[in-house]
Amino acid sequence: MSLLCRALKVTRSAYYAYLLARPAAGARQAAEEELAGEIRKIHTDSRGAYGAPRVTAALQRAGRRINRKRVERIMRERDIRGITRRKRRSLTKADTTAAPSPDLVARDFTAAEPGTKLVSDITYLPTLAGWWYLATVIDLATREVIGYAMADHHRAELVVDAMRMAAGRGALKENCIAHSDRGSEYTSREYRTLIGKLKLRQSMGRTGSCYDNAAAESFFGLLKAEIGTTVWESHEAARADVFHFIEIEYNRTRLRKHPEFGYLTPLETRARLQQDFTPAA
Repeated sequence: MSLLCRALKVTRSAYYAYLLARPAAGARQAAEEELAGEIRKIHTDSRGAYGAPRVTAALQRAGRRINRKRVERIMRERDIRGITRRKRRSLTKADTTAAPSPDLVARDFTAAEPGTKLVSDITYLPTLAGWWYLATVIDLATREVIGYAMADHHRAELVVDAMRMAAGRGALKENCIAHSDRGSEYTSREYRTLIGKLKLRQSMGRTGSCYDNAAAESFFGLLKAEIGTTVWESHEAARADVFHFIEIEYNRTRLRKHPEFGYLTPLETRARLQQDFTPAA
């Protein structure tokens, strides 16, 4: 042993300290590999969408006491990355003969109470059977998709159907703001008639400015990035994927950082806010 230590130019005490530390180092490595497996599962379950902040939040919700820096390091070392969203083409075609509504949102995409401020938009999904269109209504207080409709067209009835769903399940307040772009679907007589019947206030961003409806546009970027499909085989396949993403993944399981409550799903955020606004008995 002494000869070996002299050959390696280390002291006997340093060598024995190394031997004593080996089991602990092995245990730490095993624990890190176990954690990396949990991280990879969370990342996979999110369709590869979650980066370090949401992965950290998911681990903490599962009872792990861990900080974001450690998660970032493990993900970086194993090349586990969140999805980068791709840009989408706008469908907005304004009706120049229709008077636009004022912009009541002014790029403030926040709301204190559910049912008080909504954003709406339309996107397209390519399929082998032709374009498939999706209209959504999002509650800005919770970021929950409370209304949506799909069809092989984007006529006014598509956005009307989405808003009817939102009214049926979103507990909309009187004078709730319904914001959109200036697309002809949103300036149509059918849509504006429904807005009047529901006693909502219509709001519109400026023509050609995606930032005036950024919250709605952001959701579509998220949907397309996380679903991952570029071209669907049929309208039915696209419908099934969108339904699953909205109802199962996004509203119920996707974490988003609330400024007051921390990381919650849209439905959890709604429950917390409704509890806060419920009058005391």
